[in-house]
Amino acid sequence: MRFIARTLTAALAGAAMLPLGAAAADGAWPTKPVRLVVAFPAGAPGDIISRLIQPSLQKALGQPVVVDNKPGAGGNIGMQEVLRTNDSHTVLVGPDTMFTINPYLYKKLAFKPMEDFVPVTQLASFSQELVCHPSVGVKTLPELLAVAKKAPMSYASGGPGVPGHMAMEMLLSTTGANMQHVAYRGPGPAMQDVLGGSVPCGFLASPVVGPLIKDGKLVPIVVSGSKRLASQPSVPTAAEAGAKGYEATFAEMMAMPRSTPPAVIDRLQAEVAKAMAAPEVRERLAILDLDPLANTSKEASQRLRAESDRWGKVAERINLQLD
Repeated sequence: MRFIARTLTAALAGAAMLPLGAAAADGAWPTKPVRLVVAFPAGAPGDIISRLIQPSLQKALGQPVVVDNKPGAGGNIGMQEVLRTNDSHTVLVGPDTMFTINPYLYKKLAFKPMEDFVPVTQLASFSQELVCHPSVGVKTLPELLAVAKKAPMSYASGGPGVPGHMAMEMLLSTTGANMQHVAYRGPGPAMQDVLGGSVPCGFLASPVVGPLIKDGKLVPIVVSGSKRLASQPSVPTAAEAGAKGYEATFAEMMAMPRSTPPAVIDRLQAEVAKAMAAPEVRERLAILDLDPLANTSKEASQRLRAESDRWGKVAERINLQLD
């Protein structure tokens, strides 16, 4: 009996000493609930997608999948939380700007997004949409720019360095206009103040403002991408409206700490791709003007590097730094 007890104790001690992710490496992952840390508030595109695919992921992985919103600092709070946990069961969800833009805006970050994380997949691409309160009295980009040149104006975004902020700053630098940025803690609060008229305009994710545009509560000016939205075919792109060469498309994505075993990354990407391919999910994404991607980790990495180079040049051109 003593021999058996000693053997069992040694086995348990050995198991306790296994490195994080060892169980995942041998195919046992996940061994506990999976937490999706959404780095933006409820209602943001990444939050919407996470909750859409949550039931499918939970069924496929055989473990609870929990969506946990950790907003703040353009996604930096959520990134810090995932790196702090570092247990191969905590996944970051948020816009690619956390990787492509934040390193240029926050020079004092205690981590390096492109080095400390590995992409799992890019979930879906989306555009930002410039909208104004009806009381502003404009319907086109030239009209808005004319008003902004006559008197000081402001615009809202979901926070410093987020897609809407960068899309607007790039548009302003392209057109030579000037508008004061009002940063909010996520697109939802920003949208509420534009809706209430506290801030005249906003550059926000199209899935957030689309329903309000359809109800006539907000006036669409332009979309940031290279093509018009299927749900709003009458709204021009910024390039069509006069900002020649302008294009700003973003992507919601998943990422995990660099120490995560490749087997975990591949398994999660495969299950996410299956969940994103479900007809009911794709139908809902189409309604929200979210274009599903679900690409591989390698493909996501390549796209991130290209976008990082592009947005780095924009950040330098407008001399934007937040710390």
